[in-house]
Amino acid sequence: MIVRRRIWPGRPRPSTRAFTREAQRTPGFTRFDWLHGYVYARWPYLYIGTALGENRLAKVVHPLVGAWSRLFPAKADDGGSAASTGFADTYHGKVVPLEAATRLVTVQRDITLTDLEQVIPFAVARDIVLRSPDHIVALECPCRAARSDPCLPLDVCLIVGEPFASFIAEHHPGRSRWITQDEAVEVLKAEQERGHVSHAFFKDAMLGRFYAICNCCSCCCGAMQAHQHGTPMLISSGYTSLVESGLCSDCGTCSLHCQFSAITMQDGIAAIDQDLCMGCGVCVAHCPQDAITLQRDASKGVPLEIHELMAQAALVAEAD
Repeated sequence: MIVRRRIWPGRPRPSTRAFTREAQRTPGFTRFDWLHGYVYARWPYLYIGTALGENRLAKVVHPLVGAWSRLFPAKADDGGSAASTGFADTYHGKVVPLEAATRLVTVQRDITLTDLEQVIPFAVARDIVLRSPDHIVALECPCRAARSDPCLPLDVCLIVGEPFASFIAEHHPGRSRWITQDEAVEVLKAEQERGHVSHAFFKDAMLGRFYAICNCCSCCCGAMQAHQHGTPMLISSGYTSLVESGLCSDCGTCSLHCQFSAITMQDGIAAIDQDLCMGCGVCVAHCPQDAITLQRDASKGVPLEIHELMAQAALVAEAD
């Protein structure tokens, strides 16, 4: 006789309990933060679809969220100013070129990196704490899924590490799948081939840390559209693109692929608006003449180079 394990109504799932335990260990993470994180991860399609205005609840929820934000502003980390903490401080993405994104999804050990305000210059949600970094889930992108005619494929959001990966896999089995680190790299490469931009995302409600790499297009991505309309949710990779005029053939391929509208063709040469360029590297990958390179730009902040950050943290630990 087969004995079936009974699932008691209302009993939290294992991944929910794991998320709760990690929340309890996270300094300053309140019960409201836990609830916010649970709702965000449990119903991401409703949450993001409503935020994008693609859900009928948007007309009701948006005024309520605005009122709540005014009554209960986000609390900044040490050194940050609560008065200046806005929505972008609590939910933001760092542009990561393909090589940097590849390194981020192929970390081989648990790491804890804090005090990353030079890399992630926001008041909150700026830590990288990876537990079981080889646990990766490919999730159908909530931004794309909310659109009537989305870019394909849908499963290009990479949820990295625990407790996030197991939570998503357990609660969204029909819209997510476990993948290996090598498969994650292939997703990143395929998305760059499609001209899409990789972002490392951080959110206050997701334990105030990095939790996903989203591969984004300007036609579907809510963060990219918010950024274009004045909400600075995205930050540069720390690089900008430079054109070697003698190699440029005026084909316009780079301009067609730029998700940030930073490239125009002027007098037969690709011209890059350095203020708009986010250093994603998509134009570099698609230039048939190899006329474009990524160059480090100190004015654009510090790159998210995970191996360098790990090495710096090791040196600090040795000095202590």
